[in-house]
Amino acid sequence: MSTKKNVTFIGLGTMGYPMAGHLSKSGLFNVCVFNRSSEKSTKWGAEYDGVIASSIEEAVKNADVVVTCTGRDEDMMEIVLSEQGMLPHLKKGSIFIDHTCLLYTSDAADEGLGVDLGGRRI
Repeated sequence: MSTKKNVTFIGLGTMGYPMAGHLSKSGLFNVCVFNRSSEKSTKWGAEYDGVIASSIEEAVKNADVVVTCTGRDEDMMEIVLSEQGMLPHLKKGSIFIDHTCLLYTSDAADEGLGVDLGGRRI
């Protein structure tokens, strides 16, 4: 039985790709990645060890830690709060770390990312 934590990384752009790679190379975690464009996930999988998820639900359902790294507020809100987003699929007690540079003056952020996550007690 593995004692490694399951870490999911969502967003394999300029910052996310190498960050997820460093987690994989460390050997300290079971790494799963998801990117909305599957080409980046496929490329990452050829370079690093880890699971390539085909959906956000698949990516986060067993994760102890979920790390996101996206480029825009709209991307973040879609990944977290949309009907196909991760929020309904997170397991209780999971940790969510966001590396996105959100503009907290946006309507979407003002309408409750923190409130929604706080209510979930993740």
